[in-house]
Amino acid sequence: MQRYKCIISYDGSGFSGYQVQPNKRTVQSELEAVLAKMHKGESIKVSASGRTDAGVHAKGQVIHFDSHLPISEEKWEIALNSLLPEEISVLSVKKVESTFHARFNAIGKEYHYVLQLSKRRDPFQRNFSYLYPYELNIEAMREASCFFIGTHDFTSFCSAKTEVEDRIRTIEAIDIILDNDFLTLRFVGNGFLYNMVRILTGTLLEVGSGKRKPEEMPDLLAKRDRRLAGKTAPAQGLYLWKVFY
Repeated sequence: MQRYKCIISYDGSGFSGYQVQPNKRTVQSELEAVLAKMHKGESIKVSASGRTDAGVHAKGQVIHFDSHLPISEEKWEIALNSLLPEEISVLSVKKVESTFHARFNAIGKEYHYVLQLSKRRDPFQRNFSYLYPYELNIEAMREASCFFIGTHDFTSFCSAKTEVEDRIRTIEAIDIILDNDFLTLRFVGNGFLYNMVRILTGTLLEVGSGKRKPEEMPDLLAKRDRRLAGKTAPAQGLYLWKVFY
């Protein structure tokens, strides 16, 4: 058996998230259905660097699977792309050691959250950015984001549904980039809790709109109470951009 590492991108709009769920269309179920077809009905499990929620997109999700088929890397890419639905694209396929694991070998991730700062709804952007028609103090958002850099307990900034007990994570960078009508929040860290990026984004938006002050952020971290942080920003603005190994 040969293990393969793939980088994939997908439009999450039409999926109930990445992970397989009963009676729901997911990215993983589409991948495994195609692999089963290529393997004459044999079940081939796909492992990913992590889950993405319904409506969340990926530019550089990483998966791995094992196969006994004697196919070159180039032909794997061609075959997968010819069979997968158009919302999923395989960007690369590489042979790796059997010890490689898409999730457990990852040392960091980069997420982007995209907002459209416009008072007019763009129907072509509705699934790919969060329409935010209000004024924002972007400098205040940048000031607030600095308090999240470093190693902290991010309990206040993860979903109450989070199952992991260790909620200490390290954020290496948060960049807030304005490009015409689009505002991108770029997060880079060693790992992110469930809904963490979307809650951080929602909190920074409250700072930008004047509902919170930047200097309140250390207290939010210290209190470790999800109820005190901002709302969870909508799914459609979030992209898993890159996974680091």
